[in-house]
Amino acid sequence: MKSLRLIKPYLLENRPAIAFGIACLIAVDIFQLFIPRVLKWAVDDLTAFNAGSADLAAYAGYIAATGILIGVFRYFWRWCLIGSSRRVEEGLRNILFAHIQTLSASYFDGIKTGDLMAHATNDLQHVRMAIGMGLVALTDAIVLGAAAIGFMVYINLKLTLFVLIPMPLIVLGTRFFSRKMHRLYQKVQASFSDLTEVAREHLAGIRIIKAYNRQSAAALKFTEASGDYVANNIRLVRITGSFFPMMLLFSNLSLAVVLFLGGRQTITATITPGDFVAFISYLGLITWPMMALGWVTNLIQRGTASLDRIDKILKTRPQIDDRPDAVGFGRAAGRFLFENVAFAYKSDSRPVLTAVNLTVEPGQIVGIVGPTGSGKSTLLSLIPRIYDVSAGRILLDGIDIRSLTLKSLRSQISFIPQEPFFFSGTIRDNITLADAHVREVDLLQAMRAAALYDTIRVFPDGLDTRVGEKGIILSGGQKQRIALARALLPATPVLVLDDPISQVDMETGAEIIRNIKALAGRRTIFMVSHRLSAVYFADTILAMDSGRIVESGRHADLMASGNYYAKTFRLQELEEAYRAD
Repeated sequence: MKSLRLIKPYLLENRPAIAFGIACLIAVDIFQLFIPRVLKWAVDDLTAFNAGSADLAAYAGYIAATGILIGVFRYFWRWCLIGSSRRVEEGLRNILFAHIQTLSASYFDGIKTGDLMAHATNDLQHVRMAIGMGLVALTDAIVLGAAAIGFMVYINLKLTLFVLIPMPLIVLGTRFFSRKMHRLYQKVQASFSDLTEVAREHLAGIRIIKAYNRQSAAALKFTEASGDYVANNIRLVRITGSFFPMMLLFSNLSLAVVLFLGGRQTITATITPGDFVAFISYLGLITWPMMALGWVTNLIQRGTASLDRIDKILKTRPQIDDRPDAVGFGRAAGRFLFENVAFAYKSDSRPVLTAVNLTVEPGQIVGIVGPTGSGKSTLLSLIPRIYDVSAGRILLDGIDIRSLTLKSLRSQISFIPQEPFFFSGTIRDNITLADAHVREVDLLQAMRAAALYDTIRVFPDGLDTRVGEKGIILSGGQKQRIALARALLPATPVLVLDDPISQVDMETGAEIIRNIKALAGRRTIFMVSHRLSAVYFADTILAMDSGRIVESGRHADLMASGNYYAKTFRLQELEEAYRAD
């Protein structure tokens, strides 16, 4: 129940609409209660042979007018209450998405995208239903049920007491079933998340599945996930399938009591035939509140189970966040100091980086090389605090980067990850990240620096060409150069590049490297590359292995040492010469 605090602000914000909607709903209930009274008058007049055509027309007019009023007020309560539930859903969805964006990279390392999609769709839908139709059913159960019982007591107290005998059984049954439903709803939602993730993953990888003829295996995995979802729903149906018929059974038992006892009282003239008809009508009216009691329990259990799942995400705090005393600053000079930096992805796992010490002056270029898995990309991810150091510290202009606000730190850095991501918009949007304030001259300059300008001119729509999901229409080299243009566009003092020319040809790569080299003295640049000819000109070259810096220095010094860098550089020289021949 603590998770209900999430929706409280939105309910308070929509108080006027909710109050007006409830007032209209109560008006509908009152008009519904009026119709059995009209039926009583009509039946009593008919049985006493006092009803003429004018009287019957009047009674029919009363019912028709009441029906019109019920329709008008029903429209307004649906507009207000259902509309308010939609606004609550919107608010929760926005706050959920905003919170997810604050979470650290480590959170996404351990959660499936399908889970988050299920939270943002199915869970929020159940919360909306619990607030909207749940509030309607609860109001009807209280107002319509209580008023109908009041009229029944007015007609005949003894008959009403007999009719209400099943009520305690309904309360006990509701309490018994609600606990089981809440637990099963959570399992259903969890299996829905798994099903969503399986569908998302296999649709995203459909080209690989087709290339390796794995359609049958993919279909089998989806069938298993779907079967698990259905199995959990079937277990839930066993509970709800017992709950609702139980409500209907008690309602029909009450109707049987009315027919037997009420019929006898009508024969003995204890109540009039009109009272008997009205009593059955009121019993029909309280059948819905009795059913609504079950339905509202169903909705609330499903809604609270979903709200608990959403609350669990909102309670997750980002591992990387601004410290209480974090400060911002203006444009950085770009001086870095790494002091005994170590890092492990989990506290109980093997360190990925160990004892990294490095000093970088403003405007210098740092080249980072090493075999696969040596920690190069991980080292770069520590600079914009995608991950935080496990030990040691990194200083920017003499300030520990953990003492800076994330926004301030990251505004100093342009970052290209090893696998650049593309949004399903246009090439322009992917370079500018949909920033409408980017000047065309700056955009064209970044494209030329990334050796992209002539390539874009080949596309029929140029910069306005839509790239598709994850940039599907682009080649690997085109993706890499668009990502590089994205990084070069803002004039940040720090540039962090993870293997920016791995998928381009030698000639294009050489052009890109010349453009990056021209930035020396203006930007501090960290560049990882498996192609050692791309970093030979760097002010400092780091050779890494097993998370440690095994050698560092300028190109000439490292070549003279004859270790990893020199051996690899000569091998790559021979390979490039062979390719050229």
